Amino acid sequence: MAAVPFDQRDGEIWFDGVFIPWKDAKVHVLTHGLHYASSVFEGERAYGGEVFKLEEHTERLHMSADVLGFEIPYSAEVINAATKELLRRHNLVDAYIRPVAWRGSEMMGVSAQHNTIHLAIAAWEWPSYFKPEERLKGIRLDMADYRRPDPRTAPYKSKAAGLYMICTLSKHAAERKGYADALMLDWRGQVAEATGANVFFVKDGKLHTPTPDCFLDGITRRTVIGLARARGLEVIERAIMPEELSGFEQCFLTGTAAEVTPVSEIGPHNFQVGEISRVLMEDYTAAVQPKAAPRVAAAG
Repeated sequence: MAAVPFDQRDGEIWFDGVFIPWKDAKVHVLTHGLHYASSVFEGERAYGGEVFKLEEHTERLHMSADVLGFEIPYSAEVINAATKELLRRHNLVDAYIRPVAWRGSEMMGVSAQHNTIHLAIAAWEWPSYFKPEERLKGIRLDMADYRRPDPRTAPYKSKAAGLYMICTLSKHAAERKGYADALMLDWRGQVAEATGANVFFVKDGKLHTPTPDCFLDGITRRTVIGLARARGLEVIERAIMPEELSGFEQCFLTGTAAEVTPVSEIGPHNFQVGEISRVLMEDYTAAVQPKAAPRVAAAG
């Protein structure tokens, strides 16, 4: 399935309120979202047939659109129901789900106040974001050339398509050098995140993670912070400078796609795949699995 182009797959996509054949889910070349990045999206994962934190993802999708100045014409209830029905129709148990909303093609120019807002949802089977053997030994990151912008210059709280341009450039550059991903600094020179995941470090039994003041405070990030604190681990959110990296013992990434992925190397800095990283990997794996409904004792 991995070799099949995404525009040639079988199945259905929910598109503006109806299920249509996958190959018919098309937009015009003069769509505003393509030219001016007036598009927002989510990345979601289903485990055991249930989407993990679906409501939070849908809420963020609406919020992202609001930040970009448009309103998605479908309620959270409609979007969530469509997502679940899409999984059922495709008979997907463990899957990746991509809802995306964008401005249409009525007007072409920087201003497009009256363009139709479209929404589509697709779902497909998807393996681990990083190779399983790499995750077990820790992935290798390069240092990205591009930086996360000043929040006064970009709507960083929105999961907006345009904000991922420098992520694609940075990940491509890292892969050409043999790395799995890249670590990005922010406009101040502080550690920010990887190209599609948040980053954590471990030192003396404590977790350190950058304050999300110019990049997304990821849903997986918040989940892992909760899991760590439930184990009694101290989590410190703060500014982290790149010169501190050599003093950390462990490092891992978090994200819907990345889940919890240990890091063994960032440029010249090396890390162990230690106990805390492994425990949080296991805790996250357990947390995303659907919870069985409690059994009701029979009357007697």
